[in-house]
Amino acid sequence: MASTDITSSRKRPDGAAGRGGAKPDDLAGLEAGLDALDAVQISRTPVREVLLRKVLPPVVAVTLVLLIWELLVRAQVTEVYKLPPPSAVWNSAREMWLAGTLLDVVWTSVSRGLLGFLLAVAIGTPLGLLVARVKLIRAAIGPILSGLQSLPSVAWVAPAVIWLGLNDQMMFAVILLGAVPSIANGLVSGVDQVPPLFLRAGRTLGATGLRGTWHIVLPAALPGYLAGLKQGWAFSWRSLMAAEIIASSPELGLGLGQLLENGRSNFDMPGIFLSILLILFVGIAIDLLIFSPLERWVLRSRGLLVKN
Repeated sequence: MASTDITSSRKRPDGAAGRGGAKPDDLAGLEAGLDALDAVQISRTPVREVLLRKVLPPVVAVTLVLLIWELLVRAQVTEVYKLPPPSAVWNSAREMWLAGTLLDVVWTSVSRGLLGFLLAVAIGTPLGLLVARVKLIRAAIGPILSGLQSLPSVAWVAPAVIWLGLNDQMMFAVILLGAVPSIANGLVSGVDQVPPLFLRAGRTLGATGLRGTWHIVLPAALPGYLAGLKQGWAFSWRSLMAAEIIASSPELGLGLGQLLENGRSNFDMPGIFLSILLILFVGIAIDLLIFSPLERWVLRSRGLLVKN
């Protein structure tokens, strides 16, 4: 009987050892497919293509905006003191540059915004983890965070001035109240999207507690967390501008928000337009220098970015 079984096994097609056995050709095809998935070709984008695809479009857009702006001024759609020409705004920027105050004004606001944002990250990250991982805390604080996120940051300026006075602490308080809920909710959203299989695999390998949070939860929740950070910076910058516009004091120094308010008080439309353009420029620069590289790194680490 034993020899008969061995003989019948040898006669099975494709060398299958038993019922349900895998064929060698199938295994080879599967390995080849997996190798093809792993072998992601990463190539450098030529400089010419980068210029055409990423540099040229915004330059053309800015040029068109300036051209339309100049045409509206020349067409006299409104009084000049309401819509100054681009040259008047340029002259205002040039005067501040020659006086040595332009960079000081920008740095005053940027330094406050970045420091307040870092404080918001330090507070919002552990808060988001607690809300995401502890059901009782989520039931108690989750709705409050969502409500605070929808509350305009300008609403906190008046109580912050009364509580803390006209100082940098008041500015940071307004920034934190505006940015922390966005960062925490972004992390909660990212943790909610972590596949349960990752958590079970981490527990099987012994990654529990803080180790599991650091090695499993945070890396898996990184896309949602990064979206929360980006939104948190937007709230930080908007909150700071609102605080600088409303709460003005010589002790606070001259920031972009105060520069905008000074232009309104003096009916200086070129100064107002200059302030708006500088605020917009800082927001775009922070996105291009910080958040866009982080987004590319996350996509590249997950094999979703083919070209550098």
